[in-house]
Amino acid sequence: MANLSEDNGEETPLQVRLNGVATFIGMVGLSVAGVVLGVLAIRYFTGHTKNPDGTVQFRAGTTGLKQGFMGAIRILTIAVTIVVVAVPEGLPLAVTLTLAYSMRKMMRDKALVRRLSSCETMGSATTICSDKTGTLTLNKMTVVEAHFIGTRLDPCDDVRAISSSSAALLIEGIAQNTTGTVFLPEDGGAADVTGSPTEKAILSWGLKIGMDFNNVRSKSSVLHVFPFNSEKKRGGVAVQSDTEVHIHWKGAAELVLSSCKSWLSLDGSVQPMGAQKRNEYKKSIEDMAKSSLRCVAFAYCLCDIEKIPKEDIADWKLPEEDLTLLGIVGIKDPCRPGVRNAVQLCKNAGVKVRMVTGDNIETAKAIALECGILDANGVISEPFVIEGRAFREMSEIARGEIADKITVMGRSSPNDKLLLVQALKRKGHVVAVTGDGTNDAPALHEADIGLAMGMSGTEVAKESSDIIILDDDFTSVVKVVRWGRSVYANIQKFIQFQLTVNVAALVINVIAAVSSGDVPLNAVELLWVNLIMDTLGALALATEPPTDNLMKRQPVGRREPLVTNIMWRNLFVQAIYQIAILLIFNFSGKKILRLQNESPDNAEKMKNTFIFNTFVFCQIFNEFNARKPEERNVFKGVTKNHLFMGIVCVTTVFQILIVEFLGKFFKIVRLNWSLWLVSVAIGVVSWPLAYLGKFIPVPVRPLQAYFKPCWKSSRRDEEEGRQG
Repeated sequence: MANLSEDNGEETPLQVRLNGVATFIGMVGLSVAGVVLGVLAIRYFTGHTKNPDGTVQFRAGTTGLKQGFMGAIRILTIAVTIVVVAVPEGLPLAVTLTLAYSMRKMMRDKALVRRLSSCETMGSATTICSDKTGTLTLNKMTVVEAHFIGTRLDPCDDVRAISSSSAALLIEGIAQNTTGTVFLPEDGGAADVTGSPTEKAILSWGLKIGMDFNNVRSKSSVLHVFPFNSEKKRGGVAVQSDTEVHIHWKGAAELVLSSCKSWLSLDGSVQPMGAQKRNEYKKSIEDMAKSSLRCVAFAYCLCDIEKIPKEDIADWKLPEEDLTLLGIVGIKDPCRPGVRNAVQLCKNAGVKVRMVTGDNIETAKAIALECGILDANGVISEPFVIEGRAFREMSEIARGEIADKITVMGRSSPNDKLLLVQALKRKGHVVAVTGDGTNDAPALHEADIGLAMGMSGTEVAKESSDIIILDDDFTSVVKVVRWGRSVYANIQKFIQFQLTVNVAALVINVIAAVSSGDVPLNAVELLWVNLIMDTLGALALATEPPTDNLMKRQPVGRREPLVTNIMWRNLFVQAIYQIAILLIFNFSGKKILRLQNESPDNAEKMKNTFIFNTFVFCQIFNEFNARKPEERNVFKGVTKNHLFMGIVCVTTVFQILIVEFLGKFFKIVRLNWSLWLVSVAIGVVSWPLAYLGKFIPVPVRPLQAYFKPCWKSSRRDEEEGRQG
């Protein structure tokens, strides 16, 4: 609980990137608005700004106060509008829409999102630390091998060779040292066994060897219980029958074996545990583990009744040394179908899957080979395969050096999992962790994405997680990665679309303002463009479904820039085209559009209306290009996204209504059919232009990296100047 109460307050990888992009765009917008405000003010008050008819707008000493004030207000409005267009206030909306849409869709893939931002973080995951039991395996356990009285039982429930006293002792340990129960129906039907999968497997096997659960438990009374401990990997119970007290232990086979000084022979006599016999048992454990079996050992010891404390029995520490080994069972937990393919899909996507389990290291290796986590032709030794104890005993520096190499960690405690997560995060990884137990909660909390199991997970684990996997299946975890990458890709699409509009609108207005003292796109028009860009654009691009190509890319991790070189290329191609065309029409539009016969005021309005209409249609057609930043066919699957098509149609209809019927409000005029066709044609050109633009090669090194040396050197000069 102390670990869970610590709020690390970390921002997700996407939040860090978005803050950087939003700050950069905002600063550029404010700077440009400041320049425009200054230029327009100087031009206006020095008498260089003219009306469409050629008259000067402001003359010092002649123009009235009211007229001069209104002129200043108009200039301020233009500057403020530029800031509004430049500042990406639609970015949070786009992110939230994308996350909410993905969250709803992920429910169909058996993933319940508890923390919205975890959707996108999962897309940046570079490694997944997965449990074995129940996630990679089915968690349907059965005893398939048993070693008792120094020999292997064949079949595993054939105990005829065991003496009745030895069998009774074993059955007592199974029935009393358990957290499960057995219910026998009155009609004589099959017994109903409850408990954890391991307990159910052992109790079911106990019934096969002749255990009468209720009768055995009634013959002896429980004095004290030591619950199963994930650190010691064992659990014990003290039971009293008549005058004898038996201490029964059950747990990890090699750990229980190490505490045994004797073993039970065929005739029920206790024999000392010699080196040869110990090695035989170790060999049996290794063989079972290599067959991907979970090995559980049973042992007991007698306790003098006088040594049992009369008071404070709750604090009594059960004897756990000098034990007598009763036997060892091997429990089979088959791999989930489809796990091998899911692991291979992760490998192809550049996401490393690591198995962290409390099981024997040999069992962990066998399951990892079966699931495809380990390669049979690869290195299957330390540090790629390591025990939790060895990792725990290393220094923090040593753990950091080998954390990247670890693929399988066996006999790990929950704290080992936490240490591994911390080491991987320090190396720059975005870490996803799966867990189901209460003890997994600190690792789930520490990880960038905590994935709790919905069926077998405890409430504490679920509360500490970001996403709950409802079917406990690893294939569902891979689907979450796919959706996470889709979220990231959709946000990138929106940013490319938004930056294109920003760059084009800013450059057009700045050049027009500096050269003529007026802007072709007025405040109301830019606010409509802002609405298209922010709200409707976000909604259209946020609902793009994930594609198979997403799982063929490498993960973006923590350090890769949000705006990639491919996005910069697409952005510049479209922005340069829009700027060039619209500035040509801004300066020579009257002549090109043959508006010389119109009155100066009407010609100016028609030209500006045409520029506004063309600019909007450029954005509508560029919205299709934003769907597929890397693919040449931008129309692939477009008809399946009904919301996208609906938004494009609604935007087009609203643009027609604005130009044709809301001219007074927008300070524009109606256009004839020929000007409408020219506007649409200029917008359509963005499609072939985008296709050709994708043949332009881009450097591997991010564009931002080219500016870092300059920034660093300027910072260095500044610091040296201060020291001087």
